[in-house]
Amino acid sequence: MPADPTALLLATEASGPPPFLAPTAALVLAAAVIGYLSVRMRVVPIVGFLLAGVVIGPAQLGLVERQEAVESAAEVGVILLLFTIGIEFSLQRLLQIKRYILLGGGLQVALTAGATTGVLALGGVDWRDGLFTGFLVALSSTAIVLKVLGDSGESGTVRGRLSLAILIFQDLAVILMVLVVPLLGDDGGEGGGAGPLGLLTALGTAAAVIAVVLVLARRVMPPLLERVARLCSPEVFLLAVVAICLGTAYLTALAGVSVALGAFLAGLVVSESRHASHVFGEIMPLQILFSAVFFVSVGMLLDLGYVVENLPLLAGLVLLVVAVKVTATAVAGLALRKPVGTALGTALLLAQVGEFSFVLDTVGAEHGLSPFGLTEDGSQALVATTVLLMVLTPLLSAAGRLADARLGRRRAVLPAVPQQGAGGGPEGRTGHVVVSGWGAAARALALDLRGRGVPVVVTTLNPDGAAEAEADGHEVVRGDATKLPVLHAAGVQGASVVVIPEDRPEEAARIAAVVRGTSAARIVVRPTEAGADPATLDDLAAAGVDKVVDPDRSSHGMLAKSVLAELPGVPTTVPPAGATRVDTTRLVHYAVPSDACPHAALSVPVLPSAMGCEECLRDGDTWVHLRLCLSCGHVGCCDSSPGRHARAHAGEHEHPLMASVEPGETWAHCFYDGTTIPAPARSPWDAALDVTDDRTDRTDRTDRTDRAGERTEERA
Repeated sequence: MPADPTALLLATEASGPPPFLAPTAALVLAAAVIGYLSVRMRVVPIVGFLLAGVVIGPAQLGLVERQEAVESAAEVGVILLLFTIGIEFSLQRLLQIKRYILLGGGLQVALTAGATTGVLALGGVDWRDGLFTGFLVALSSTAIVLKVLGDSGESGTVRGRLSLAILIFQDLAVILMVLVVPLLGDDGGEGGGAGPLGLLTALGTAAAVIAVVLVLARRVMPPLLERVARLCSPEVFLLAVVAICLGTAYLTALAGVSVALGAFLAGLVVSESRHASHVFGEIMPLQILFSAVFFVSVGMLLDLGYVVENLPLLAGLVLLVVAVKVTATAVAGLALRKPVGTALGTALLLAQVGEFSFVLDTVGAEHGLSPFGLTEDGSQALVATTVLLMVLTPLLSAAGRLADARLGRRRAVLPAVPQQGAGGGPEGRTGHVVVSGWGAAARALALDLRGRGVPVVVTTLNPDGAAEAEADGHEVVRGDATKLPVLHAAGVQGASVVVIPEDRPEEAARIAAVVRGTSAARIVVRPTEAGADPATLDDLAAAGVDKVVDPDRSSHGMLAKSVLAELPGVPTTVPPAGATRVDTTRLVHYAVPSDACPHAALSVPVLPSAMGCEECLRDGDTWVHLRLCLSCGHVGCCDSSPGRHARAHAGEHEHPLMASVEPGETWAHCFYDGTTIPAPARSPWDAALDVTDDRTDRTDRTDRTDRAGERTEERA
C-alpha cells in the first residue's frame, strides 16, 4: 500500500533536513559569497570558487565531508564546460588550427614530459616516477584556461587559439598516458591489458570515434535538432541537448576516450547545426552551476596544514613546474613561427597543472608510482601544487597578455571564421536593429528597415520563422531571446534598437529586462495584447522599455515610425521621393469581371505586403512601376524593371492576376492568358443603386459611381 504523503512529510520534519542538504547548501553558499567578494576585488570568479573549496573542505572547516556527490557534480561540470566550448569552436575553426594541434601540442607534451623527467633524474628520482610526473605536469587545465580566455575576450587571438590547440592535444594524449602509466609501474602493466597492442587499439579507437563524430556532425545532428526545435518546447529542447552531451560523453568513455574529449566532440557535432546558438543559450545556466561545483571540488582537496608545513618544498615545486612548462610551451610556439611575445604569453597561460592529472595520478598510485618521487606525500604535493597554480593562473595570464603586447610584433588574430555558437556573426557589430521573434509585424518592420539600408538581426525559436527570415535576407540567431548568450550572439551590446513585436506583455517584459541588463540600446515593444493596460505599462517600464506601440490603436507602420525615430540619419521615406509608395494598411478588392478572364475567381481581398517591391527592397534595388498580386497581396516590380519580380511571383506561386498600384491607373492583368482588364467591375452597392432608383438623377448617380471608382482606384 502506498505511503501517505502527509505521513512522509511529518516524518521528514521530525527527522530534520536530509543528509545531503547541509553540505550542498554550504557548498553553494560559500561559492556564491566568496565568488561575489572575488569579483568585487576584480579577481576572476574561478579563484573565488577554488578558495571556497579550500575553506569548506574536509581538511579545514569540514562543512563538506562526503565528497562522492561533489565529485560527481564536478565531473558533470567538466563535461558541460567542454560541451559549450565545442559548440563555440566549430569543425571549421578546428580544422583551421590543425597544425597548431599536431605540431604545437605534440611538442609541448613531449618537451614538458622529457624536461621534467630529466630535472627529477638529476635530483635522484627514479626515471619511472620522473616520466610519470612529466605526464602529470604536461597537462594543463582546459576548464580554467578556456574560462580565463573567454572572460578576457581572447578566444579569437592567436594566443587563445594556440592554447586551445595544445589543450586538445593534451586531452588526446591522456588516452595514451593512461595506457603507458601501468607499463611504468612495479608490475610492468601485468593484467592491465597494456602493451604495444593496447596502444594501437587505443589509437584506432580514438580515430574511429573522431570519424563517427564527423559523420554525425554532417548527417545526423542538424536534422535531429531541427525536428526537436520544431516542437517549440524549451523543456524538451533542453532535455534533448543534455542527452546529446552526456550520451556522447558516456559512449566515448566506453570506447576508452576521456569523457571531457567526448563532451568536446559532442559540442563540435552540435556546432554544425543552425540551432547551435539556441543550444548554447539553454545549456549555459547548467554549465555555470556545475562548473562552479567543479572548481570548488578542486579546492576541497587542499590541506592547508600540509601547505604550511611544507611551504619551501611546495614553493620549489611551483617554480619547477612553471619553469619547465613555460620553457617547453614557448619553444613549441616558436617552432610554429609565432612571435616571442605570443609564444611566451601562451606558455604563461598554460603554466598550471590540469584537473585530469588527478585521474592519471589515481592510475599511477595503483601501480606504485608517486608524483615527484615523494612516495606517500606525492599525491598531496601534486594537489597543493595544482591548486596553487590554478589560483595563480589569472595572474600568469595577465603577465602573458602583457608579454604578448610588449614583445609581440603585433596582436595577431587569425582570419575570422564565423562561430556557430554564442559568438555568431553579429557580435562586434554596431548600429543594427535586433528584432525578437518573427511574425507579421516583425516581417513588415524588417522589410521596411532593410529597404532603408538598416541591418537587421532576428532572434527566434521557431524554425519555420527562422527559415522565412533567412529567405528574406536577414541574419538569424536561433534561440530564446531571454537567454543572454542568444542576445550576445545577436550583437545586442552594439545594437541601436531592440524591437520586441511578437510577444505577450509578460514575455516582452522578461526579454526587455535581460536586454537592459547588458545593453544601452533603445527598446521598442509592440505587445500582442493589452498594450495600453496600466499593469502592462508598469511592467514594461520596470523592465527598461523606452517605447510601447499599442497594437489596438496603431498599425505596423506606426511600429516602423517608432523605430526609425531612434535611428538618426536613416531616411524616413523609402522609396526615394517621387517613387510610388504603397499603403500597406489599405484593403484592396479588385473585382475582376467573370467574363473578362477565366481566372477571375483568384482575385480576393488582400493587404499589400510591402510599401514597394519586396525583392527590390530586400536587395537594395530600384524599380520602374509596382504591381499588386490580387491573390496574396505580394508587391512586385513591373516587366520594365530589372527584376521583373511581379511576373516571377506569378509563375512561382501560380497567382496570375495582378493590378497596377501606380497613381491614376485602374487596370489589371492576367499573366496566363495575357488579358488586360481596364477597370474593376462595379460593386454590388453601385448595382443596387440602379435597381432601387431608376429615377435618380443620372448625374448624381454618375458622380457616386465615379467616387466609388475612385475609392477602388485608391485601394489598388
